[in-house]
Amino acid sequence: MDAPELLVLDVNETLSDVTALGARFTDVGAPTALAVPWFTGVLRDGFVLTILGGSRPFAEVATDGLRTVLSAQSDLDRPLDDAVAHVLAGFSELPVHADVATGLPRLAAGGVRMITLSNGSTSVADSILTKAGLRDTVEDVLSVEDAGAWKPEPRAYAYGVRRAQVSERAAMMVACHPWDLAGADAAGYRTAYVDRTGAPWPSVFPEPDLVVSGFDELADVLLQG
Repeated sequence: MDAPELLVLDVNETLSDVTALGARFTDVGAPTALAVPWFTGVLRDGFVLTILGGSRPFAEVATDGLRTVLSAQSDLDRPLDDAVAHVLAGFSELPVHADVATGLPRLAAGGVRMITLSNGSTSVADSILTKAGLRDTVEDVLSVEDAGAWKPEPRAYAYGVRRAQVSERAAMMVACHPWDLAGADAAGYRTAYVDRTGAPWPSVFPEPDLVVSGFDELADVLLQG
């Protein structure tokens, strides 16, 4: 396939390993298993706020959801606000997936332009990439907080290509979330699905242009020849 001019990378779960947040729940005396439904709830609430025209920062939505989840736990080992702060601090400490650590440098060395576009903050994305030694592989770190709408709302994707000064069809959204890629497709991007688990693509969404098992395979495809 023709290589895109720009890769737009999702951050949470696509680049970072969010499962590591489970340990933060354990630290404060809450079940590790709470991490997944809490994170899913943060996305849900952010989407709802965007639909209603009242987009709010990820950290604010995450804090409210976490207070609700942790307030129901009777075995917390510290005050609720301290427990919430400890869990949220884990975002900046998240590791990247192994294929990200090897694939991003290959793509950058091959001359592929890359930016990140996250529903989270720029500071978190910057911290994750910096700690992994990958910050210089991407030319810009963007947050939907500056677009006024969470992905998958069209304004978020329009903001990404506007900042990079390319057209929508010259960009490819790379994400492990089908909902994110569906939004990018509707906004005119090409799409690459990072499928690390072998999960089938949801039939309710348009098929992605590319399916890869990770960033190493993405580099193989885009840099071949």
